Amino acid sequence: MLEEARERTKTLQHRMRERGIAKAIFTDESSIAYLAGFWGYLGIEFGRPTMLVVDANEPPVVITPLMESEMVGAMTWVEDIRVWEDAGQRSWGRALGEAVGDNPKQLWIERNHMPAIVRNYLDEAYAGSELCDISPVLGEMRMIKSDFEIGIMRQAGAIAGAMMEAAHGSLAEGAHEYESAIAVIEAGSRAAAIFLTDRGWDRFVSPMIHNLQILQSGSDTSMVHRRASVRAYEKFDPVYFCFCNMAQFKQYKLGFDRMFHIGGVTDEAARVQEAAIAAQQAAIAAIRPGVAAEDVAAAANAVYRDRGYETGYRTGRSIGVAYLEAPELKAGDRTVLKPGMTFAVDGGISVDGVTAGRIGDSVVVTENGADYITDYPRTILLSHG
Repeated sequence: MLEEARERTKTLQHRMRERGIAKAIFTDESSIAYLAGFWGYLGIEFGRPTMLVVDANEPPVVITPLMESEMVGAMTWVEDIRVWEDAGQRSWGRALGEAVGDNPKQLWIERNHMPAIVRNYLDEAYAGSELCDISPVLGEMRMIKSDFEIGIMRQAGAIAGAMMEAAHGSLAEGAHEYESAIAVIEAGSRAAAIFLTDRGWDRFVSPMIHNLQILQSGSDTSMVHRRASVRAYEKFDPVYFCFCNMAQFKQYKLGFDRMFHIGGVTDEAARVQEAAIAAQQAAIAAIRPGVAAEDVAAAANAVYRDRGYETGYRTGRSIGVAYLEAPELKAGDRTVLKPGMTFAVDGGISVDGVTAGRIGDSVVVTENGADYITDYPRTILLSHG
């Protein structure tokens, strides 16, 4: 992992030199993980920014809270680690100023991901410097995943499969949504632990699956992103599981969704779900090198229209160390697909207050089409009990 991160940083520095970019400040956790191989735990929500300053010609600098510096030093390949403290003269602004230098003509930042506290500091401390966006430069690199990255994502896919199997097994009349969420967390954590050791860099990777489970049942399935509650399942209930903020491993995020039905399925629910599956499968069938991202979405949208449905959802999004990368599978995105791109591809229909149909998988673009990273039956799924 660390050698891969080091090589990415070298590639970024080369691209910076080609574009005349002297120095860039990275504040987004996914970008720092991608380039430096580590992630902190006391983020900006605690008022504690962690930053990575990349010079086009010099070794990069990590700026981190003192209390996390020992862990960060053990996790990253970057040697120059500068710490800051909550009180006293050694502030994060001072550490950043020392790494950036005096009065640079330009400062390259992640414009849409920089915390307001850091942006406000730069606006005041470097009022004469032009703030430019480094995100497209790094984003272009992140579009194509290496074999190493795809290998990690496949491990994440195996973990997600164990989670979905546990979700399926938890379903029965009278069982509760929160019980399903507990089953998912336990199964995913046990599956993730299989891929880890307690040595070296691995020891900083927790196997614990976390975040609030997106789960709706009954007529609430149309709400898309309601969290697991104490509601008990009833016969013929549709039940929707979304793992898009839970199916992840070593910072690599997947998209993965399935819909189940308790004890049987009504005719209307079956029609909606079959349309969602058909739309997703049309999109995945359209994925291949040379195709524009928006054309994949058009294939799904044609199915919705033919079956009498409308959807306001994008068909898919690029995935990697962030939940949303570039490109997106939606109208207006003309990015040409290439081998090594990875996407979460969804089929989704909502009938407000009644039901929904949903399915989602993660895929990698191959030389000839697309290969699944996640796997679970893509059909009408009934509870076992």
